[in-house]
Amino acid sequence: MEKMLIVDHEKCTGCRLCELVCSVKHTRVSNPSKSRVSVMKWDMEGFYLPMVCQHCQDAPCMAVCPKDAICRDEELNRVMVDYDLCIGCRMCMTACPFGAMGYDPKEKKIFKCDLCDGEPYCVSFCDMKAIDYVEASSASFKRKREAGSRFSELMRKYAG
Repeated sequence: MEKMLIVDHEKCTGCRLCELVCSVKHTRVSNPSKSRVSVMKWDMEGFYLPMVCQHCQDAPCMAVCPKDAICRDEELNRVMVDYDLCIGCRMCMTACPFGAMGYDPKEKKIFKCDLCDGEPYCVSFCDMKAIDYVEASSASFKRKREAGSRFSELMRKYAG
């Protein structure tokens, strides 16, 4: 059963609890800059978007890593960092189209979502379910259903 993180920006209230929980889980410090999830805010529009690693099938971060420190864990279908090999060059940060990689200047290493070994804390603490960890097939079905609903709404609007 392949699972993936999905983000529903329409449900996100911008509370940033996901950032705090993530940073505490991974660094034992409540500091959003150390979180593997980052909530992008557009305050004037009331729009919030949690950004997190998409664990791309053909991951650009893996392709550019000069030390092969980034690889795919087939068991959870996630892209992982081998910190024994990482030299902190940040090539992966520039290659990531989602801006999902972070950098710890103290440790001189990058960091990214590791799906909390299959039980993402950000999901557990998001009361609004703006971030969810679901079977990949059900995520696809949900997106298709939402798109169909929006299309139907547009048709009613312009047909009548």
